[in-house]
Amino acid sequence: MTTLKGMTWSHPRGYDPMVATAKAFKQKTGVEILWDKRSLQDFETFPVEELARAYDLIVIDHPHVGQITDEGCLTPLDVPGREVERDAMARHSVGQSYPSYNWAGRQWAFPIDAATQVMAYRPDLLPTPPRSWDEVITLARAGKVTLPMRPPHAMMSFFTLAANLGTPCATTGPGDLIAPTDGARVVELLRAVTDQIAPGDFDIDPIVASETLAGDNSPVSVMPLGYGYLSYALENFRPHRLKFTNIPVAGTLGPVGSALGGTGIAVSAFSKHRDAAIDYAYWVAGEEIQKTLYAASGGQPGHGRAWEDDAVNAPVANFYRDTRATLEGAFVRPRHNGYMAFQDAASQRLNAGLKSGEAATSIVAALNTLFRESF
Repeated sequence: MTTLKGMTWSHPRGYDPMVATAKAFKQKTGVEILWDKRSLQDFETFPVEELARAYDLIVIDHPHVGQITDEGCLTPLDVPGREVERDAMARHSVGQSYPSYNWAGRQWAFPIDAATQVMAYRPDLLPTPPRSWDEVITLARAGKVTLPMRPPHAMMSFFTLAANLGTPCATTGPGDLIAPTDGARVVELLRAVTDQIAPGDFDIDPIVASETLAGDNSPVSVMPLGYGYLSYALENFRPHRLKFTNIPVAGTLGPVGSALGGTGIAVSAFSKHRDAAIDYAYWVAGEEIQKTLYAASGGQPGHGRAWEDDAVNAPVANFYRDTRATLEGAFVRPRHNGYMAFQDAASQRLNAGLKSGEAATSIVAALNTLFRESF
């Protein structure tokens, strides 16, 4: 029997659908896939090359593509003879999910999980969610807002607000990340909220924020920017069910510019069972599995047909349909080799400046320096 090893991230949304699809794939093909998992923080920072030497299949984040291309540790998935399958994935991409894994002319992963910063709120505490950033600021002053700022989420909110204002950050170098005046405007809009949130929000991610929001006696009623987790939209998952919707707007362009997240399935260049691994990647990212077994097993699909499906939307109170516009207008982060270290350093620098009351122009100058140095 052929046995593959896979690595994904440690959350029911990241792990459970991989185990379920692996079981079905074994029944279909006789190929066994054993999945391991690592923490979300590790997922964002652990060297992909090390994982590629130990695993056949790896779930990755799209900003890694520049680094993994330089390292030569993944095998391209755009193999001859399977153009029809790839065209279908590209045609039904949720926003830029599919092309976000394309780098230097090759397709390095297929989206299996689509996500971006969206808004989550408690409809029992906040019947009408804020539609503008000004309304978010008003709610923050009333103590009703949680905004997860633990790195890298601080920079994700910076990216989102910058793009939503119509002044998106640069995605290529070697110049500045953002014009000083545009960047200062973003910092001030962020600060108007971060000055009001609980100090602990600087140390939490969207999962922890969602836990607080969905718990009994929650002091807050809305997370205006944070990666959406379908689990919290399920009935009886937590004491209170969250509702997810498009991001509140800071500019005049609608709910655009949210920092794209999600994950993709990739195949190691060092795998001894490369063909079997590629077969699984095509199968698990395809329409049929995405809108049935993958979604039914707690996954948050990456295929557009799943996002449109009634059966997929019903258990999660239209989570997918209600956030689709934000996904379609999402911003693709920089992806060059050097970006991942920048993302962490910039988030820490941004948070330090926000907490200390540093001048917005000074914070932006530091972020621009870090960005230039990342090349």
